Amino acid sequence: MYKMTVLVFTLATLFILNGCAPMTNPQFESPVVSLYSFKMLSQDRVTPTFEVGLRIINPNREPLNFEGIFYTIEIEGYKILAGVSNDLPVVDPYGEATLTLEASVDLIRGIKLISSLMQEPRDTFVYSFNAKLDPGGFSPKILIQEKGEFSLNADI
Repeated sequence: MYKMTVLVFTLATLFILNGCAPMTNPQFESPVVSLYSFKMLSQDRVTPTFEVGLRIINPNREPLNFEGIFYTIEIEGYKILAGVSNDLPVVDPYGEATLTLEASVDLIRGIKLISSLMQEPRDTFVYSFNAKLDPGGFSPKILIQEKGEFSLNADI
């Protein structure tokens, strides 16, 4: 009985360590994630809809299969967008993939932003995009932070 317990414990430990191997593999490189577009899709609704485009580059020989993403967007310091998606592409080894997210403005925070903009009108806006990509398993989350400006009349 003792030998069986030791064997089961040893096998369980090996499976756990095998799952952690990509995190400790010195040859594993973190993927490169960049924001390639941020634009307003429609202005005919009560709250506008934005499209956010991400490019994911995999510098490894293993494919990346993400479980999900959580993201937030601030405009002029107001966190007006937040969302999640579990419909992410598999990024082939030494390949790249694009991901398009759509989000609508939080109505209350959007009203606060509009109120602020009525006091100080402008054509260009400062934004902050934060995202957390989950590669699943024991792999660490990939954090993305992008800041910049956009105009209502043009893409980034």
